Amino acid sequence: MKDQNTESRKIVGQTASTGFQVGVRRTMPITPEQAWAFLTSSEGVRLWLGQVSNLTFREGETFISSEGISGQFRVVKPLRQFRLKWSMKDWEKPSTLQIRLLSDKADRTTISFHQENLDHENTREQMKLHWEEVLNEIRQKVSILERE
Repeated sequence: MKDQNTESRKIVGQTASTGFQVGVRRTMPITPEQAWAFLTSSEGVRLWLGQVSNLTFREGETFISSEGISGQFRVVKPLRQFRLKWSMKDWEKPSTLQIRLLSDKADRTTISFHQENLDHENTREQMKLHWEEVLNEIRQKVSILERE
C-alpha cells in the first residue's frame, strides 16, 4: 500500500533528480523554417534571451544579454532544436533550456520551451509565466506577418 503522505508531498513540476521543470508549447500557423528564422532574428532573440548582439548559434557559444540572462549553447540543430544552459543574473546555478520545433504539417509548427534544473517551485512558476508570455508575443508577431 502506498504511503498517502508521500504522495501528497509531491509538488507539481518537481523531479526526483533535477529539481523543478516546466514545459510550455504553442502551435503556430507557420513552417519550421519561418519559426526558426523568427527565433534566430534579433526580434526573436530579444524575446527568449534578451538583448544580445552578434550571436552565431553555434554549439559552445556563450552569451550574456543586457538584461543579465547568460548561458551557453550545447546543441544547435537548425530548424529543430536548441539546448542550452540558461540563467538569470541572480540565480545560483544555470538551468537547462530546450526549444524544439515540432511539425507534422507543412504550415503548422509547435514551438516548445522546456526548462529543467530549476531551484524552486516559485522559480518554476515564474518561468512558466515567462515562457507563456514569450509564446504569446511570438504568436502576435506571427499573426502580423501573416497579414502582411
